[in-house]
Amino acid sequence: MTQPITQPMTTGQSAPVRTVGPDHVARRLPGPLTALRWEVRKLRAQYRARAVLLVAVLAPVAIVVVIHGQSRPPKDTLFGRFAIDNGFALSLLVLGFASQWVLPLLTAIVAGDVFASEDQHGTWKTVLTRSTSRSRLFWAKTITAGAFATLVLVLLAVSTIASSWMIVGHQPLIGLSGQTIPAGTALQLVAASWAMMLPPMLAFTCLAILLSVWSRNPAVGIAAPVVLAMVMQLVGALGGVEAIRPFLVTTSFEAWHGLLTEPRFSGPLIEGLLVSGGWCVASLATAFVLLRRRDITGG
Repeated sequence: MTQPITQPMTTGQSAPVRTVGPDHVARRLPGPLTALRWEVRKLRAQYRARAVLLVAVLAPVAIVVVIHGQSRPPKDTLFGRFAIDNGFALSLLVLGFASQWVLPLLTAIVAGDVFASEDQHGTWKTVLTRSTSRSRLFWAKTITAGAFATLVLVLLAVSTIASSWMIVGHQPLIGLSGQTIPAGTALQLVAASWAMMLPPMLAFTCLAILLSVWSRNPAVGIAAPVVLAMVMQLVGALGGVEAIRPFLVTTSFEAWHGLLTEPRFSGPLIEGLLVSGGWCVASLATAFVLLRRRDITGG
């Protein structure tokens, strides 16, 4: 039976003696949310994360202004033909570009560094001796990275749709089947199209986490997911790869096309959810095993 710990009282003190028993010690141990709050606090202090959020808000406005000021529309891109005169088409044009090159980069800037930074600064022993476990720390960092990716996507979507609406207009949209979509319905479909970017974006987030844990190098954790996204884009554009194309994360970025046809189809959306979920599970499971088996005695 554990004896209560009695704090000694120095000469001249008149304060009552406090007894700290086992129950009091247990109550002072950090709860499950402590590690999460700590990771969120560290992320909020990073200038890199603030810069990404600022870019997500301001960059779409600049892009909308530049495209709207062009004398000729970019006809070689999806919805580019109507981008100059239709705000919804311009929002979808930006969405198509962002899904190919921008979204994997924006999420990897934080997710690719969230674990590797501990190796870079040699702080593993410090963070793991603050009454927390590897499992708790792993999920705290993972949730923080996923929440950041979600926030970036929301800011990017809101900024793009709002600036396109105000600068270009909100005329009825011409869909992929040539049908006319009323403005109210078009707004809902454009917002839904942006929302459909979240599953593959989270898949790249988990992939960046895996590379961050495996490489222990922030540069690899950030750059490698972007390179892999480019490789997947190129492979998906090749002929004769129909068997593997559905399993590429980048293919899920195209699932929103089914919302703009008549009749609409949801097959690619379901496949995208399953594929993105599979990449998330595989990446996180591998990263978790690697972190659990890591020897952190060196720092």
